[in-house]
Amino acid sequence: MLQDRPITIRSAGRDLDCFLTVPAGTPPGRRWPSLIVIHEIFGPDAHIRDVARRFASLGYVTVAPDLFTGELHHLLTPENVALAMKAFSDAPPDLRRDPAKLASFAASQPPERRPILEAFGRISTPTAHEAFGKDLRAVADYLRTLPEVDPDRIGAVGFCFGGAMSARLATADPRLRAGVIFYGQNPPRELIPQIQAQMLGLYGELDPGISATIPEFAAEMKAAGKSFEYHIYPGAKHAFFNDTRPTYHRESAVDAWERVTRFFGGSLSP
Repeated sequence: MLQDRPITIRSAGRDLDCFLTVPAGTPPGRRWPSLIVIHEIFGPDAHIRDVARRFASLGYVTVAPDLFTGELHHLLTPENVALAMKAFSDAPPDLRRDPAKLASFAASQPPERRPILEAFGRISTPTAHEAFGKDLRAVADYLRTLPEVDPDRIGAVGFCFGGAMSARLATADPRLRAGVIFYGQNPPRELIPQIQAQMLGLYGELDPGISATIPEFAAEMKAAGKSFEYHIYPGAKHAFFNDTRPTYHRESAVDAWERVTRFFGGSLSP
């Protein structure tokens, strides 16, 4: 059996709620590779904890941090996120990437939608992404203090919002060995030179707002001398890996799991 428990990790000025899973039967002196599993916009829900356990069953110490610890955790519930997504369905596609437009849009919506739309705005700014990157760096540094973790074999994998944050962590932590982006936005172009980790990106063809940007990102990574592999799955939508969502695409998800485990098996090898 796996050993898992809630923990608290101190970041810059706040405590993060996290979910730690350790392979069972760890003998004294054994040091495992470790993965930070970064949640979607829904927070570290049952699906994310299941993914963390799946990796732990393969021999990784995993931690799933709640980047929305505090007020955001209570605002970004599945029900509230569904309300926001309904509102976004009738909005311009670039709305969520423009804080000023998003603030104006939120003010125009019915009162019950405004707090959640404002929350989306708060987590979408460059300042917020920089802060989340520092939070994740604190999580990685915490893992390096654990006696059962090899401090030189730490990676990250994130989904949607978490995919973007996996990339952001790679720009913030030069010791990160490997990072996986599942259908997340690219990091800022000017931060690409800071990436030292090997990177893997997995995307859906029917998610053009993300997938259309990947060839350019790949070219920028190559020009900077960085390691980046990617695959775009035909017929797959955004969130194709999440088997609790209607966009789940089993064929793509199975292949993606094989690619990810093979990638970490190589990039986090001793």
